[in-house]
Amino acid sequence: MAEEAIYNDSISISDQWEEVCGQLRMEFGQTAFDSWLKPLSVASFDNGVMNIGAPTAFMKNWVITHYSDRIHRIWERKNPEIKQINFIVKSAPAAEESASSFIRSGDSSLLKRVPWTPTPQKMYEVPSVNNDNDALMSKLNPAFTFENFVVGKTNEFAYAAARKVAESKNIPFNPLFLYSGVGLGKTHLMHSIAQFIKKADPTRTVVYISAEQFLYKFVNALRYKDTDAFKEQFRTVDVLMIDDVQFLANKTKTQDEFFYTFNSLIESGKQIVLSADKSPNDLDGIENRLKSRLNSGLVADIMPADFELRLGILHKKAEQLGVTLPNNVAEFLAQKISSSIRELEGSLKRIAAHSQLLSGHEITLDMTQDVLKDMLRSIDRKTTIDEIQKKVAEYFNISVKEMQSSRRARNVARPRQIAMYLAKQLTSRSLPEIGRKFDRDHTTVMHAVRKVEELLIEDASMTESIEALRRALEN
Repeated sequence: MAEEAIYNDSISISDQWEEVCGQLRMEFGQTAFDSWLKPLSVASFDNGVMNIGAPTAFMKNWVITHYSDRIHRIWERKNPEIKQINFIVKSAPAAEESASSFIRSGDSSLLKRVPWTPTPQKMYEVPSVNNDNDALMSKLNPAFTFENFVVGKTNEFAYAAARKVAESKNIPFNPLFLYSGVGLGKTHLMHSIAQFIKKADPTRTVVYISAEQFLYKFVNALRYKDTDAFKEQFRTVDVLMIDDVQFLANKTKTQDEFFYTFNSLIESGKQIVLSADKSPNDLDGIENRLKSRLNSGLVADIMPADFELRLGILHKKAEQLGVTLPNNVAEFLAQKISSSIRELEGSLKRIAAHSQLLSGHEITLDMTQDVLKDMLRSIDRKTTIDEIQKKVAEYFNISVKEMQSSRRARNVARPRQIAMYLAKQLTSRSLPEIGRKFDRDHTTVMHAVRKVEELLIEDASMTESIEALRRALEN
């Protein structure tokens, strides 16, 4: 649904910015908002040109790459007089001086002075189980326990290793490195380890955090010149757990800090548990010295679940949901949905919700096929993201390598957005999975999908292109 354009000429620019920030917080989440968007401030506005100040060049460049299009789109709907938005680096005194003289020609009554007053919040503070159980639990899914993890041939080694780390008072291997594709259970095991240790020995300090959050917190520590506190927090824990280590690829300074944190904890005899979507040797953009450290303990992979394991997971989940799942329906789902446990569980939740919301309708094979027809159609087509990238690149006469590059020129950016949109429409891949195929994060994919959806309404040529590509991919 297209966003409604709202413009109230009695609202000041600073109030409009607060509304824009509210929308950004809702779309991108509190963590990303606090790390990258909250420190921004209106610097000046003149003749339709808005300057938004960032405290560092690094932050400015990050915002331009990941959020600028969305900020512009939201704000131009709030205020059609805004024709251009620039992002600039503003030190505190300079920004305050600029904001103090902030007057819009012919309409000064709409404006407030917007001084630059960044609040030095320490966003890098991490949860601890030591005297702060609630902080840790807020980071964990209470359903992700060892008891709820269904064990089969493809995951039994990783499960045994995770259980050993959780139960042992002495470190059995360090680090424990778990890896698998998306939706196969590595995060479940990570949460299980953290929750088991918390319950067994509340005196041990456990930190569970994603690599993306580790980056955000490190950048904030640099920004507020408080890296000593950051190091103190991460290097004095008993167990450090970092999920999705692949996110640190090509982030040299953060890798350096993680390397030294890793060494400090190992030397202190503390436990480290890590996860990623590939084995250490296959992680692109990770320095060799760090790969060597990641390989120095126990590396355990989780392979795609076989039919028997998928069947067992479905029956276990149905029991938890309190629904009766006929054997023929369970076998059908286990046969059809083989790439991701997360998708398998999601399909069962959809069926269960449909049954419960429609006055307890019995779950049948016909009902299952009807409820999941969009997912099943996508699976039957078996269109891959690689195929979509190739077809779109050919259609727009660019290379797949260009599409995956950091180039933001329109003749490359638009095909990239279209390819992301088609990947979302024609495959069952998640947003993070799609993003990784384009060397982007999931928020970029979200923006691309919204952009193409808007253009399909406004631009007839976009509709023609999408339909032509759909036909080419479905044939």
